[in-house]
Amino acid sequence: MGPKGSALICGYTNYHRLLESCLAELKKKEDCLLCPTGFAANLAVMVTLGSISSLLASGRKPLEEEKIAIFSDSLNHASIIDGIHLAERQKEVRVFVYRHCDMAHLNTLLSSCTAKKKVVVSDSLFSMDGDFALIADLAKLRQKYDFLLIIDDAHGTLVCGENGGGVVEEFNCESDVDICIGTLSKAVGSQGGFIACSKKWKQLLQSRGRSFIFSTALPLPVVAAAHAAIIVAKKERWRRKAIWSRVQDFHAMTQFPISSPIISILVGSEDKALCASRYLLERGFHVTAIRPPTVPSNSCRLRVTLCASHSREDVKKLISALSSFIKFPEKAIKNTNTIAKL
Repeated sequence: MGPKGSALICGYTNYHRLLESCLAELKKKEDCLLCPTGFAANLAVMVTLGSISSLLASGRKPLEEEKIAIFSDSLNHASIIDGIHLAERQKEVRVFVYRHCDMAHLNTLLSSCTAKKKVVVSDSLFSMDGDFALIADLAKLRQKYDFLLIIDDAHGTLVCGENGGGVVEEFNCESDVDICIGTLSKAVGSQGGFIACSKKWKQLLQSRGRSFIFSTALPLPVVAAAHAAIIVAKKERWRRKAIWSRVQDFHAMTQFPISSPIISILVGSEDKALCASRYLLERGFHVTAIRPPTVPSNSCRLRVTLCASHSREDVKKLISALSSFIKFPEKAIKNTNTIAKL
């Protein structure tokens, strides 16, 4: 399969470099660093942030105001949360969690923070609720407070934007995002993670990102497959159009207030979610039940993910199956979360 060691020792090839260059171009960044998974990519970034204060302090203990302040959306992915926890263990960062997509709360936290160096990190498209981060508002706050903006575009890459550049391209904020993290296991259909950033950030991540340094590099067939997928997705824009046509179809048929291909249907208890998922599977639909620890107790849900390969007829049949145990709202509700009642 290829490399048998870490990228820094014996696991880096022309194929890896080709994929990094392709991803950097897609995300409009100087360079890119491949990681074994998207989870590892977020860990590498957060742990690296946790080491910066000591590097700048040159051997002495950093002062309180020299510590980096990290501001994280409350519904960020587990890999971001775990990475921040690892950074906290270095005792050189201060962490603030702002309410989900609440820019007023984030603004209050930023304005009251005395740290000289601030970082804001957010998912672009939240995987459990299917709603978008307020990227344009984050960009405005960045201009006001001059923080480092990190976006995890795992679910937006190749799905959003005219060229598949993701949610950041969709909202025309590519120059406002300093570091863009992603995965190769969603729309790319392969495996791995990446960090699109400046050349200087890449050098720092290569020397401080432990989940990158101490992990075996991605196998060559996986890297080649990911590169081929990105080339195809950039050329065949009809695939993105097909996904968003299915989103429109689902909304038109159900009046569900959805905004992305991720449709989250809250059902409550684990038993209800498992029962509903099993019912759908028996009728030919693989709709997984999302349960703790992924989501809080009593907020278990079904998560529908629409793809370019789905047809309008597929959506129609799915809705028919869902209608057996879900009461769809008669009129669309202006809400970012999709709620249904059993």
